[in-house]
Amino acid sequence: MKKFLKISGIIFAIILLLFFVGYTYIMTQYPKVPPAPDIKITSTPEMIERGKYLATGFAACIDCHSKRDFSKYAGPLITGTEGMGGEDFGEGAGYIPAKNITSDKETGLGNWTDGEIFRAITMGVDKNGEPLGPMMPYMYYRNMDENDVKSIIAYIRTLPPVNNKIEDHKLNFPVNLIFRTLPSEPQFKNLPSADNKIALGEYYAGACIACHSPMEKGEFIKDKFLGGGVEYPGPKGGTIRSANISPDKETGIGGWTKEQFIKKFKSYTMPEGQNIPVKDGEFNTVMPWTFLGQASEDDLGAIYDYIMTQKPVSNNVVKFTP
Repeated sequence: MKKFLKISGIIFAIILLLFFVGYTYIMTQYPKVPPAPDIKITSTPEMIERGKYLATGFAACIDCHSKRDFSKYAGPLITGTEGMGGEDFGEGAGYIPAKNITSDKETGLGNWTDGEIFRAITMGVDKNGEPLGPMMPYMYYRNMDENDVKSIIAYIRTLPPVNNKIEDHKLNFPVNLIFRTLPSEPQFKNLPSADNKIALGEYYAGACIACHSPMEKGEFIKDKFLGGGVEYPGPKGGTIRSANISPDKETGIGGWTKEQFIKKFKSYTMPEGQNIPVKDGEFNTVMPWTFLGQASEDDLGAIYDYIMTQKPVSNNVVKFTP
């Protein structure tokens, strides 16, 4: 018995040592990305306009880093909160707040270099070299056109300063280790030409893919791509699930025409679409209809064209559980 306990103790000590060595290695050697690049962005009105188009739409910067009025359906933007941050996206992984991305020098990005912002967007590492949670979809941004990333930075620099201190994130174990291994160097792609609709749609559909495609171990599940069912805390309570937007005709959007698809988004740019009251306990959605509805009909149509090339997924999603 004593021999057994002695052997067990030795094995436990070895396991504990290996864990400590592995933990220390990951915490000290990751994230493995280069220093922030030494760049200075010379903005133009065209860059700022392009950056605004992306940041308020497909890139979802303003959607996630501002305050939204969830007393109304789809949570339209609360004017004056653009970029101030504060919303917690932890969802069980810990406390992961959206950062203040305004030009405030004390609590925002006012004391960040363009290169530091560029690295955060494309590699998922903050000013101090600490990893950002993948709720900030840098794994999508790192495949954007490099000029589009710079345009977003040019626009962000125009946001009025808002003094709003956001506490550092607090990650649960083992999420704190996993998140450190995710940042990597960008692999930029060129913005597809306007006549290549499917490629352009794929380029703009990054946020759609991220929210509507179930994942496992950090990878999209191939047979469930765009199939919906990803769970989120409801803004008015309960649990909501992303819709099936695959081209399945029974449970997805395979029966929609392109005109119906575009009209659905555009309906939320109208005053009546931005003022639908929602009570506590009722269904509401985090789907940023009022933001994405500002995109051009051509670009929304390109997303539709891309989605229709994907595999239909039969998945009847229950969108809301009180």
